[in-house]
Amino acid sequence: MASLLFPDAKGYHPTHMSFSFGNIALGLPLGIGIWFLVRCVLSGFYSVDQNERAVMTTFGRAERRENLTTLQDPISAGLQPDEKERYVYPQVRVILPGGPYFKFPWQKVYKVSIATQTVNIGFDPEAPSANMNGKELEAVTKDQLNTGLKGQLRYNVSDRNLYAFFFGIQNPIAHIMGYFVSILRERIANFEAPRKAASDDPAAGTMVQGISINDLRKNLTDISHHMELECVTAPARYGMALTAALITGIDPPEEVESALAAINTAHNQVSSSISLAQASADQKIVQSRRAVEIETLKAQAEVQLLNQMAAQLTTLKKSGPDALTLYLRNIKLALFNQARRAILAVKK
Repeated sequence: MASLLFPDAKGYHPTHMSFSFGNIALGLPLGIGIWFLVRCVLSGFYSVDQNERAVMTTFGRAERRENLTTLQDPISAGLQPDEKERYVYPQVRVILPGGPYFKFPWQKVYKVSIATQTVNIGFDPEAPSANMNGKELEAVTKDQLNTGLKGQLRYNVSDRNLYAFFFGIQNPIAHIMGYFVSILRERIANFEAPRKAASDDPAAGTMVQGISINDLRKNLTDISHHMELECVTAPARYGMALTAALITGIDPPEEVESALAAINTAHNQVSSSISLAQASADQKIVQSRRAVEIETLKAQAEVQLLNQMAAQLTTLKKSGPDALTLYLRNIKLALFNQARRAILAVKK
């Protein structure tokens, strides 16, 4: 037995507390065993939810799929040749939903939700107060007009390139938002609406030229579709897919809104006058065509009647020399029967 001396509460009167070295020898392995059980066995079990995907690392290295890279995956098909040299990531083993799974202490599991999320196009993950607290994104049109863009962006993590999401990029959402905003601003700055030919649109020659914001407002659906096509390579770049881009509003500054409204009003009045004139002309053309058709039908009817009469006379002539005389006499009798007064020539 061993003893230790401890001062009492008043000062220097020793109190003896003894313990056994045998208890230490027994308790230390037991504590180590309990710690190992909790740390390495019980905490080694994990599960993956239905909307999650996971990647496991061993001593910091992700488990790979042989020697495959994202260049062998269809998500890299849209990359340019120079981009394929930069955006090359190994394909990792993806842990699907389920469990329980087991990992060793030297292994680590990274989980992420692949559910679709929606953010405003003005959202900046590194500066949430920017762009009017993420509500409106500024852009410059082709005619140097500052505009405010409003809309939503839907995205989700791509389970076909989780290496880029977990280990290749420090802040994937910041990269994907910056990529989208740069493409959108470039599209707004160079957008030109397709012009219709004069034969297809009589008012095309009178439309106000050079006001690109009017064209942008008329083609919001085309702009959204273009953005979806431009962002199809996002999974290969950043491990995140842009599922939809919806531009809902394009607003100019307040100081030019009234001027644009006046221009648009004048343009609408001109277009309305042209449309009315065109409608009136079309109506007259239709009426003229109808009148021509009616007169043509009348002439054809008269010609047909004459042809029938000529055919009858030809048939009568073939019947005998007196047939025509008798036919003319019968016609005269019918006319005399209808007439109230007849004047006959008398030979003297």
